[in-house]
Amino acid sequence: MTTETEMSTKQTLAAVENFNAAINRHDINAVMNAMTDDCVFDNTNPPPDGTRFVGAIAVRAFWEKFFASNPDAVFETEEIFATGDRCVVRWIYRKTKEGKPWHLRGIDVFKIRNGKVAEKLAYVKG
Repeated sequence: MTTETEMSTKQTLAAVENFNAAINRHDINAVMNAMTDDCVFDNTNPPPDGTRFVGAIAVRAFWEKFFASNPDAVFETEEIFATGDRCVVRWIYRKTKEGKPWHLRGIDVFKIRNGKVAEKLAYVKG
């Protein structure tokens, strides 16, 4: 028998995987459809605390600029795990920078509400 927590965890993993797939397709509409209207996104820049974007309008503007500035960007999942409505993804962000392959490692901490990303907090190594 599947418990309520196990069902919630499965839904959380599915929501994050759906969101991450949309990010890697650079599909802004799918990204925003995967997020709540009152979503929160903590970006990693500028150090040390990054910038917080609150609400779908602000988050959409960030992703539009990000995709335009990073046309070959991709996030490779190294590890993903969840419990209940929380999920952690350890990733490698890859792109071309100054004509050469470049990467950065980090993690995202997600909170899911009603099958959508309500919060995405990003942290980087280094």
